[in-house]
Amino acid sequence: MTAPGPPGVPPESLWRGKPVPPADAWPGARVFDRSPLCRQADFETPWFAWWAESLGEGLRYHRKLWEFVFIAQALHERGVLRMGARGLGFGVGQEPLPACFAARGCRVTATDLDVAAAADTGWIETAQHAAGVAPLQRPDLCPPDVLTARVDFRPADMTAIPADLTGFDFCWSACALEHLGSIAAGLDFIEASLETLRPGGVAVHTTEFNLVSDAATVDFQGTVLFRDRDLRALAERLTARGHRVAPLDLTPGDAPLDRYLDLPPYRAEPHLKLALEGFETTSVGFIVTRGA
Repeated sequence: MTAPGPPGVPPESLWRGKPVPPADAWPGARVFDRSPLCRQADFETPWFAWWAESLGEGLRYHRKLWEFVFIAQALHERGVLRMGARGLGFGVGQEPLPACFAARGCRVTATDLDVAAAADTGWIETAQHAAGVAPLQRPDLCPPDVLTARVDFRPADMTAIPADLTGFDFCWSACALEHLGSIAAGLDFIEASLETLRPGGVAVHTTEFNLVSDAATVDFQGTVLFRDRDLRALAERLTARGHRVAPLDLTPGDAPLDRYLDLPPYRAEPHLKLALEGFETTSVGFIVTRGA
């Protein structure tokens, strides 16, 4: 368990109106050769600014934006965001990634819980659920007719992925797998997601990471917190089965906003690390390339 974080919000001079977008923003190369934690330094790079604009998001120090940028950049540098590539999104809610990928020529199957299950879990009430293509429309990112032609929607349970979802070039999920009921269920989902890919296809997932304990954590609840040992055990298991896991880099960062712990009720920014169920957490990314 962690004690409350440093008192007070960092001085506004460190984050208000920042980062400032550079003039030469462009996607990076070999940025994410590892599976990392959310860190302040990423927000202050040209590639982060480029993807934030491509996702229709203003630059701000928020871990959800980091998750979207991480997924897009990791897929981009692995060459799968290309015309005609097939992508599969899990638990997409109303995120901008399907529109962003469709604008780049990808054919996307977006999935989320069916309406009844989403209502039971409260996702509809919090506007974090998609029940078709309409909630995924982002005219600022992708013309509506293009999105309609390139994106289809179907309900899917992440704990029982439909067997006909196969042959994709890439798949992703953005902080969805920690809501599957247990740590084991989340890890099993990552492994099962690889079965939706062609050999050489890429899976990129983000989830909650416990920064303070490799023993005590939150499990068997609506939101679970993954530990270092959980992710390393999964990486070993997947590697043993012939998949390529981007090595884990669980260094938390030591910049001022990395050291700030956001307490409930959470701020719009800065919000990189937060107190959740008595633990200090942040977002972690996990990248796997399917073996033969």
